[in-house]
Amino acid sequence: MDEQRKGRQTPTRAIVLPYDRTHGQEAIDLYNSTGRVAQQWQELQLYDILSVRSDGLWVHTKYGYSVPRRNGKNEIVAIRELYGLTHGERILHTAHRTTTSASAARRLAALLDAAGYTEVIRQKKGQAYDKHYTYSKQLGLERIVLLGEGGGSCDFRTRSAKGGLGEGFDLLVIDEAQEYTDDQESALKYVVTDSKNPQTLFCGTPPTPVSSGTVFLKLRNNALRGETERTGWAEWSVEHQTDPKDREAWYETNPSLGTIFTERSVADEIGSDAVDFNIQRLGLWLRYNQKSAISKTQWQELACPTLPQLTGKLFAGVKYGRDGEYAALSVAVRTTDGHIFTEAVNCQPIRAGDGWLLDFLSRADLEAVVIDGASGQQLLAEGMKRRGLRLKPLLPTVKEIIAANAAFYQALSVGQLRHGDQPGVTRVVSNCDKRPIGSGGGYGFRALREGDRIELMDSMILAVWKCGAGKEKKKQKIRC
Repeated sequence: MDEQRKGRQTPTRAIVLPYDRTHGQEAIDLYNSTGRVAQQWQELQLYDILSVRSDGLWVHTKYGYSVPRRNGKNEIVAIRELYGLTHGERILHTAHRTTTSASAARRLAALLDAAGYTEVIRQKKGQAYDKHYTYSKQLGLERIVLLGEGGGSCDFRTRSAKGGLGEGFDLLVIDEAQEYTDDQESALKYVVTDSKNPQTLFCGTPPTPVSSGTVFLKLRNNALRGETERTGWAEWSVEHQTDPKDREAWYETNPSLGTIFTERSVADEIGSDAVDFNIQRLGLWLRYNQKSAISKTQWQELACPTLPQLTGKLFAGVKYGRDGEYAALSVAVRTTDGHIFTEAVNCQPIRAGDGWLLDFLSRADLEAVVIDGASGQQLLAEGMKRRGLRLKPLLPTVKEIIAANAAFYQALSVGQLRHGDQPGVTRVVSNCDKRPIGSGGGYGFRALREGDRIELMDSMILAVWKCGAGKEKKKQKIRC
């Protein structure tokens, strides 16, 4: 009989710093001694969270993870806190709601009971304790203290703009991290400053359109861009809005599907709100909640109400999309006043063929053509050769693509760029975000809104880059 199918056990996206040692197995063994058994995906997360350097300090001083609801993400927090208690750590567990923090306290106390610890209702002075703990159950002020030498403590609090000030901890837990706001972070991030080995753990789901938090989103974006140090990240998510009935997507984004819950229970969750299902069950991060790398105001400041006076030949950029669905063509040309004017020509489905591209490239007075995109660049280059075009296209390297994006962004920033304010292009450019390319700090751009074709912007970037890099031809002067 085949083993029951389980959800994906490894994250769909992750940033984990390299390490050789971890206390993860020790924490898992302690947890499993309670009679519960950690799932594989939870074990893998604990290995990363509890990884240490050669000097014993945490590899990740910050670690965030996002998992769709009801998968058992809070169990990872409980395992981490159980380990911390038995190793003398001072822990602060914060949540958006009082009921959530109270539930976390009860969960940790239950684990201690199952691990053979005994709650002491009233501690007696002078009495030695071994495997005992105290548990203050005042709602909103819960506190668990492990008695005996080397025992740690865990305080449970509802977050506020003032919470945690003046107190010191080794581990800060941000539960319901999607609701963690900037002012709350300002109050809480310093509570681990004086620890010799601090760590902050972020646990949550993708924010909904009504979520108030911004810190979790920024942590994710910065980690995935490679703009953080000592930060780890893991998520189970779909990249784009997906059909709620797509069972493969269920298994791809829910590691506990097949263990904690079933296909039948997921099917029952499907309702009229497809976006909410994508967020809560498929881990979708809404892109339109994010701030664009280029603002609409910044872009429109460079728009030309009338076509400027142009000089020289055109530089063309062709981009085949990473998803293999669309191809876009843009051009750039110098202006007489020293700027670079750029305009999108067209964006068509790849299934429409290369005829429209070849027709334009055959007619236009071109100085250079840059073609990028593995799904079509070689075929277009061969098509140009068959058409008898003498111009040999440039198929850029990764290094050149990085240079092109940097040159475009610089030209925009210093005001060298000019454009015709095409609505489709403006929409894409003013709703884009940077994405890392390579390992040396290079970047490209990606669309923030579903349905926007970033190929338009990418083709424009190629054209502008080649136009800016090309040497302006000077007329020969004849002296008598």
